[in-house]
Amino acid sequence: MKRRIITTGDGSKTIQIEDWDEQYHSKHGAVQEAYHVFIEHGLRLFEKTEVKILELGFGTGLNALITLIEAPKQYLSVDYVGVEAFPVSMEEVEALDYCQQLGIEDKQTTFQKMHSSPWEENMPITADFSLFKQKKDFKEVDQQNIFNLIYFDAFGARVQPELWTEEIFLKMYQALKTNGILVTYAAKGSVRRAMQTVGFTVERLPGPPGKREMLRAKKPE
Repeated sequence: MKRRIITTGDGSKTIQIEDWDEQYHSKHGAVQEAYHVFIEHGLRLFEKTEVKILELGFGTGLNALITLIEAPKQYLSVDYVGVEAFPVSMEEVEALDYCQQLGIEDKQTTFQKMHSSPWEENMPITADFSLFKQKKDFKEVDQQNIFNLIYFDAFGARVQPELWTEEIFLKMYQALKTNGILVTYAAKGSVRRAMQTVGFTVERLPGPPGKREMLRAKKPE
């Protein structure tokens, strides 16, 4: 499928899959969406602890990069697992130019390390951030009671409905520890009901620019 780099509403870039008319991040603002959904309504819930994070849709690495930047401000040590079936190329990573957009040019080598690190191997990226990338389909996630936080950043249900089903959310539920949190930009009623059916407690929250709502789910005691 044809892919191209586009500029989003906040000036940051993302990858667009033209055949699907679908982007890796919101066309209204890639960086704004990442901060709003995954940091403000996910990572900010934790402080002064070790956090194990699972990202479904590692993609451009933007969510991982911003987590690496923000975690030290909350005195967090992060063990990050990123699942991705179709990795982006280093050429695309360089074209996205996220470190310049974020004003962290000194982290460019770190960001490149995140993408160039081998798959299926735990890699220390900084003293307080380790990365384990898994090249596989979401349906192959089989961890049990491991994670504190899940970033669910799959392509939208319009183009990949199979990723937003009870089957997938049951895997997410099982992967989380008790009181673990899942955050996603999605807000469709069918997605919320699928989460609730497998046992999540779900709340609607104000969405990022361009979206009225988003969802946050918790694995209750």
